[in-house]
Amino acid sequence: MDVDGLLGGDVLGANALPLAVALAVIVGLFMAVRIVPQSEKFVVERFGRLRGVLGPGINLIVPFLDRVAHRVSILERQLPNAAQDAITADNVLVQVETSVFYRVTEPEKTVYRIRDVDAAIATTVAGIVRSEIGKLELDEVQSNRAQLILQVREQVSRMVDDWGVDVTRAEILDVNLDEATRAAMLQQLNAERARRAAVTEAEGRKRAVELEADGALYAAKQEAEAKRVLAEADAFSTRAIAEAIAEDGLEAARFQVALRQVEALEGMGQGAGDRTLLVPAAALDAFATAMGKLGGGR
Repeated sequence: MDVDGLLGGDVLGANALPLAVALAVIVGLFMAVRIVPQSEKFVVERFGRLRGVLGPGINLIVPFLDRVAHRVSILERQLPNAAQDAITADNVLVQVETSVFYRVTEPEKTVYRIRDVDAAIATTVAGIVRSEIGKLELDEVQSNRAQLILQVREQVSRMVDDWGVDVTRAEILDVNLDEATRAAMLQQLNAERARRAAVTEAEGRKRAVELEADGALYAAKQEAEAKRVLAEADAFSTRAIAEAIAEDGLEAARFQVALRQVEALEGMGQGAGDRTLLVPAAALDAFATAMGKLGGGR
């Protein structure tokens, strides 16, 4: 009987148990410690049920009972650009290109409430975009794009809240039209430009007529004012003569009339060549009267 062999087997058996225990402790510690990166969260299950969510850093779980079922990235994600058709309130078919950014905030909801969160968000955005564009006319879609984007993002955020995600941005990149609609809009734009040009030309002609009429009215007013001033001057002169006559100036008035008649006759007599003038008797009387007055004055 080999006594040394028996003693060696007993010693080896006695040392195997502590080694196994130590090995189990090391493996258990290794399985219990979980180091989570800053950009991820771990979803832990125990016997197939949710146990908890591990955040970034060193975490401990129960070995052999708990397991990390899902490693979920919490970085912001961008869905591929998507294009969907929509019809505006004025029955214009447009193709809208959208882009969505989101990040996971509650991994347990994302894992257990939705199978494909990317597809679900894309479908939700497409439905909301069609609904919102259907409330607006084409011109409003083009001019109120910022307001439209805000409404789309708010509605998407409310609808995806149960999936544990946060929609950070929802952009409408472009609104495209088919060729027929583009041609019709171009024709309408050219017609509008022609209408504006015609209106501008008509307004110019109208303004010219108004200015011409204003000028004629101003000239008429000035002419009327001049006539009024002359009439007032004549009236003043007449009143002055009348007042002079009223103050025993009748003889002076007759003298002035006769003098004017003499001056007129003198003017008629001047000129080249021999001429014979037939002078009315009344003119001769006026001449005599004027001469007599002059003689009397001397």
